[in-house]
Amino acid sequence: MTSVRRIPSQRPRYALLGVLIAGWLVCAAPAVGYSAPWSMQRIELKDGWLIQSSRTVTDEGGRISTVNYAPSNWYPTAVPSTVLAALVENRVYRDIFFSRNFEKIPTEPFEVPWWYRTTFDLPQTGPEQIVRLRFDGINFRAEVWVNGVKIAASDTAAGAFRRFAFDITRVVRPGTNGLAVQVTAPKPGEPTLGFVDWNPPSPDRQMGLWRNVTVEVTGPVTVEEPFIQTQVDTVTLDRAEITISAVVQNHTPHPVSGILKGAIGAITFQAPIQLAARGVAPVTFTPQEFLQLRLDHPRLWWTHDLGQPNLYTLDLAFIADGRVSDQRSIQFGIRTVSEYINDQGFRGYMLNGKKVLVKGGGWTDPLLLNATSEYERAQIEYVRHMNLNAVRMEGFWGRGQHLYDLCDELGVLIMAGWSAQWEWDEVFGAPTDDFGGIRTPEQMELVAESWKDQIVWLRNHPSIFLWVYASDKLPRPALEQRYLAILRRYDPTRPYLAAAKEQTSALSGPTSVKMRGPYDYVPPNYWYLDTRAGGAFGFNTESSPGPAIPVLESLRQMIPVESLWPINDIWLYHAARGPFHNLTRYNQAMERRLGKPQDLQDYLRKAQYLNYEGMRAMFEAFSANRYRSTGIIQWMLNAAWPKLWWQLFDYSLSPTGAFYGARKANSPLHIAYNYGRHGIDVINQTVTDAKSLSAVVSVYDADLTPRLVKTIPLPVLPANQASQVFRLPENLELSKTYFLDVRLRDERDAVISANFYVLSTQQDVLDVEHSTWYVTPQSQYADLTRLNDLPKVKLTVGQDVKQAGNRTLIHVTLKNPSEKLAFMVHLDLRGETGNRAVLPVCWDDNYVTLLPGEERVIHGYCYTRDLQGENPKVVITGWNVE
Repeated sequence: MTSVRRIPSQRPRYALLGVLIAGWLVCAAPAVGYSAPWSMQRIELKDGWLIQSSRTVTDEGGRISTVNYAPSNWYPTAVPSTVLAALVENRVYRDIFFSRNFEKIPTEPFEVPWWYRTTFDLPQTGPEQIVRLRFDGINFRAEVWVNGVKIAASDTAAGAFRRFAFDITRVVRPGTNGLAVQVTAPKPGEPTLGFVDWNPPSPDRQMGLWRNVTVEVTGPVTVEEPFIQTQVDTVTLDRAEITISAVVQNHTPHPVSGILKGAIGAITFQAPIQLAARGVAPVTFTPQEFLQLRLDHPRLWWTHDLGQPNLYTLDLAFIADGRVSDQRSIQFGIRTVSEYINDQGFRGYMLNGKKVLVKGGGWTDPLLLNATSEYERAQIEYVRHMNLNAVRMEGFWGRGQHLYDLCDELGVLIMAGWSAQWEWDEVFGAPTDDFGGIRTPEQMELVAESWKDQIVWLRNHPSIFLWVYASDKLPRPALEQRYLAILRRYDPTRPYLAAAKEQTSALSGPTSVKMRGPYDYVPPNYWYLDTRAGGAFGFNTESSPGPAIPVLESLRQMIPVESLWPINDIWLYHAARGPFHNLTRYNQAMERRLGKPQDLQDYLRKAQYLNYEGMRAMFEAFSANRYRSTGIIQWMLNAAWPKLWWQLFDYSLSPTGAFYGARKANSPLHIAYNYGRHGIDVINQTVTDAKSLSAVVSVYDADLTPRLVKTIPLPVLPANQASQVFRLPENLELSKTYFLDVRLRDERDAVISANFYVLSTQQDVLDVEHSTWYVTPQSQYADLTRLNDLPKVKLTVGQDVKQAGNRTLIHVTLKNPSEKLAFMVHLDLRGETGNRAVLPVCWDDNYVTLLPGEERVIHGYCYTRDLQGENPKVVITGWNVE
């Protein structure tokens, strides 16, 4: 039987709601004839499910859904879960991501429907109470049975992004009830979830109950589709207006009168409602009619880099006959999002009237769609730790609202919308054209209704700043008309894009964003020099310097030890797909710029250098070019499975060099080398002016002979701007490989930003004429090979550990006592036995370089639970560290 989790509200967090309802009941109760309160529950059907193939189970749903049915040899699981995820949990398939095991999973078992079965308990309900069964995500179609009665047929409950609520009042009873759901996988050419070319397709095509299943018990009138619209006075930022709407539905065959009451903290409002039999009434509370919805001194929602992501709670309840019939509690933020077109004709975005340089990564759920809440939190905290402010969801990801709640809480923007999965033959599984694969009226009806369901489900999240209703191609005009009508009706508050690519729609005009690559390796100067493709101008909705090789421990989790070196087909199996099913350009750049790797250890140290250098340069270029550049989405942020391409941290949550390159580039006050003009930029990425600073620029030969030391006073660095403060002289006598150390110091001479670059008198040269849609090749490579001559150094290391709440804080003191350079020093947090990495982990800096005699303190933390009872141990390695 399902273990039930009682859900007191739409997002179960707030004890305040019960207090408010008690007060409302006192006010609303009649003097005489007071009726007993209705029993209200929201029961998440999470644990206690069983699944089995319809090949094995020949019984019909009418029997399987009865309470007395006795399943035999079914697989236990929890929901949400795909079929494959449940089978992996039951060890039917093992080590599926190791080596090439994933391709050995047959598709044949998933060509037939699978049964999901559970039971659930209900309390005694009163007359006219309503019991509904809600599905937030079924992939792809289902028959639904309760207590032997078919509730929905597979032609009704169809569509991965549809949401369904079925009235089961007449078929349930107090006590134990039976539920059976027969799920069928999507067919080729049906609009479902997918991963495009990021990883191999799942053999079950993600069939299953992939989002929550809930039983709702309410009174006879329910509150549906609550919506909070906020408008900020962007001139003063000291006033805001709130508009609240909902749909009230009477499920009885007779008229009902009642009151819809709302509260936002101490602000209360209400309206009398008259409902006809089976009637539905939209209700709106406007600030013009309800002056209390005009707020002075509101606590605004900001991204974490611009301020605090303040949140409010709206409580709504419908009261009839002195009883609460239904209630909702919704978390929201007060903020206004808007858009603008810059002087170069590219679209940008504003939050509360302030321009935002959108800096983020492309999000993906795990391939098995089995992310835990802890796993999701770790990743969004990583986003924040990298000083990024956004994620792009190509596909409405997330098993529930938790992921979106996290972004609300942590101040991270979301651009949400459809994936390119439906736009290309090879992944859609059916012919496509210039408008993708959604062609027929039936398909357009399905995806339009799916769009509406997702908009209504998610629109109260302040983190969502942009709806994107196609990715690589425009939707068919008839379909776009449907999308636009849905947005006008259900969410007129946000900007939207007809595609994430540079397109012009006959209905909505130019998108004014770009998707011009690159996706494969490019050198760091590319982002500064390129003026026609993916360089630092406009809004890049997806771009990347290509592969991001993980650390050795992560490689060992996907590649057998005998296949770790040299690179072979097992490595490439964990590459991306299509033209990215290789490491050719990345390895060529490594060999030409850094020298041919001698072994696996040499390859990995050079890989982390390329990861760090490439990601740092991309983000620094876009930051330096604000607001000629308006946004950059690194493709990708995370990993759906253990892989070698497009990730800032890997599937196990181990950060790559790219992670710390991104963190460095996006630090609030930042000093950077500009590869385009061979100068120094100082970038203030905060909302306040910075004063009384100085920039120290030092240039060294490969043997650390100083060639230039220059201090530049910086009286004022304006907020949210980049300043060009110095240009390197052209007449310096330098070795072919040389070093640049730049530091930003405050008035007390403390270092507040430090950056170290390896440069060459032999420049990386772009072969622009041979560019493709995914890469600009090179005709010449920078020579950084003197790095191979760096002598070994031994660092002095100190470690201090403290506890702070649920975190363990680690402070590491690194000192380079030698007269040589300590390059790309890496801190790795492990348990005291040293057998495993402790993840997730956040260091304030990593892959650091220490000059002779330099000492630096690095702060980090992990969650104490992830130490699994061990004491922490920091392992120090590096390019040339003993």
